[in-house]
Amino acid sequence: MSEEVAAPAALSQYRDIDRADWARLAAGMTQPLTETEIVQLRGIGDRLDIDEVREVYLPLSRLLSLYAKSTKRLGEATSAFLQEEDTTTPFVVAVAGSVAVGKSTIARLLRELMSRWADTPRVELVTTDGFLYSNAELERRGLMDRKGFPESYDRRALIEFLTEVKSGAPEARAPFYSHMRYDIVPDAHVVVRRPDVVIVEGLNVLQPAASPNDVAVSDLFDFSVFVDADVDYIQKWYVDRFLALRQGAFSNPHSYFNVFAHLTDEEAETTAMGYWNDINMPNLLENVMPTKHRATLVLRKGADHSVERVSLRKL
Repeated sequence: MSEEVAAPAALSQYRDIDRADWARLAAGMTQPLTETEIVQLRGIGDRLDIDEVREVYLPLSRLLSLYAKSTKRLGEATSAFLQEEDTTTPFVVAVAGSVAVGKSTIARLLRELMSRWADTPRVELVTTDGFLYSNAELERRGLMDRKGFPESYDRRALIEFLTEVKSGAPEARAPFYSHMRYDIVPDAHVVVRRPDVVIVEGLNVLQPAASPNDVAVSDLFDFSVFVDADVDYIQKWYVDRFLALRQGAFSNPHSYFNVFAHLTDEEAETTAMGYWNDINMPNLLENVMPTKHRATLVLRKGADHSVERVSLRKL
């Protein structure tokens, strides 16, 4: 009787690391942020605390700093080989994921943590909201109800900005987006002057190129992080955030969403679910979630916003 041969283990491009093993990587690292600083960094609905920062994001910031340092060394070695002046450019990190998944908080947190490492003291953050078409242009194109979908962004402007960054331009300017106004602010910019690291945060930053001859935004990233969670969790976080904003930012008379400030709880939840079902969930399922496999690292969150697992692409 022939001996049975065990099936080979499933192959994967990623190292799959559970929370406990990832947290052990923080041993010996000094936590540089205070509770007060963490509270100031976290967004509405995020349950970010000092333990989560120490066990998840501190090791991640160190890994990113090491990648940036190694990339700079490779750039220096390449310039030396070519017998030319060193032209190493900023290390660009993308943070992608659904609306309400916590990517903005993570991007702000990584900016603070990475700037505390000696190899990456100068870190800038740019959000792709600034590259949305203006509301007037979205109205003209009939895309106001598709805001956040790939076609609502000025992809060419975003690629031009990142090309300037990765070409070593002394200065690169990104448009400024006001969440209060829900629109681009004319003549306002975020200015980036050759820092060590540029973090780019947005919904659709990992989208592939529109056609084979086009440059994808993701072609200009050195490292990318995708923030992942079950769709049901994200839906709840979105609705909870909408209810919280109704009592906070929406109550400002200058807010674009001030019309929602006086809704009852039931009306607010119905409104939030309408936006979720008509806009945010379709965008997540059609455009955002399918790009997860393009990320260098995936953070998988549980129902309480804490990271349960980390998947890191193998080199």
